[in-house]
Amino acid sequence: MAAVNTVHQPAFGSVADVTERLGAAGYLTSTAVATTVFLADRLGKPLLVEGPAGVGKTELAKAVAAATDSELVRLQCYEGIDEARALYEWNHAKQLLRITAGQGQEGWDATRDDVFSEEFLLPRPLLTAIRRTDPTVLLIDEIDKADVEVEGLLLEVLSDFQVSIPELGTVAAARRPFVLLTSNSTRELSEALKRRCLFLHLDFPDADLERRIVLTRVPELTEQLTDALVRTVRVLRAMELRKAPSVAETIDWGRTLLALGLDTLDDDAVRSTLGVVLKHRSDADKAAAELRLN
Repeated sequence: MAAVNTVHQPAFGSVADVTERLGAAGYLTSTAVATTVFLADRLGKPLLVEGPAGVGKTELAKAVAAATDSELVRLQCYEGIDEARALYEWNHAKQLLRITAGQGQEGWDATRDDVFSEEFLLPRPLLTAIRRTDPTVLLIDEIDKADVEVEGLLLEVLSDFQVSIPELGTVAAARRPFVLLTSNSTRELSEALKRRCLFLHLDFPDADLERRIVLTRVPELTEQLTDALVRTVRVLRAMELRKAPSVAETIDWGRTLLALGLDTLDDDAVRSTLGVVLKHRSDADKAAAELRLN
């Protein structure tokens, strides 16, 4: 399997183009975020997005894929993920059947060449994204949950956009994917990985942007109810909670109010629907006490 020259084809024409097309995909963003996305696309560099859970890091990758008409290939990281789940593995059961079928009919060299061929290869997300010739967004989600060793597997992909398979050779991307990594900052990432990426810190949006996001996703809400909803969520986020409400949960809260036919966010409405945005009993108790809902 021979390496090929990687082609880089930027998808966005300008920062304004990023803002417009992400907005059309339902993702409203700031100029700073749009600029970083534009540079990652134009320079062909992976983009590392850090920030607290629930600020829209994964949604940004989905929006870039939608805005550029690209296939989204997602590698969800977790503790214990290894090369076989991230890059590729061999279909050992099929290889064993092939070896058994060839016994006594051919030499080992011929059998070995066959069982370590394309037919027996099981590509995982990283190799899948590298081999695609159509526009692709590779999302490496929650990289901070993976072990440090996994970062070493990523370095070749992030720097050279290729994967080395000892039995087959080097597989280089025919078309460079847009790579976005997310991290909740639960551990420090290696300097080697960071050097290969552009960096973006994504925080909760300001009140005006979150208001626009909610009205875009739940246009049936009145502006008055949206303002009350966003103000309440920002008060909750200012508390020392186990898990602050995410932007997606703000949107869900708006949809909940609509479903219940509520047109005001009074104490009774907050008390009865607080479970939409707070998922820990201690958080709900603390919020109820500080908001004086008891």
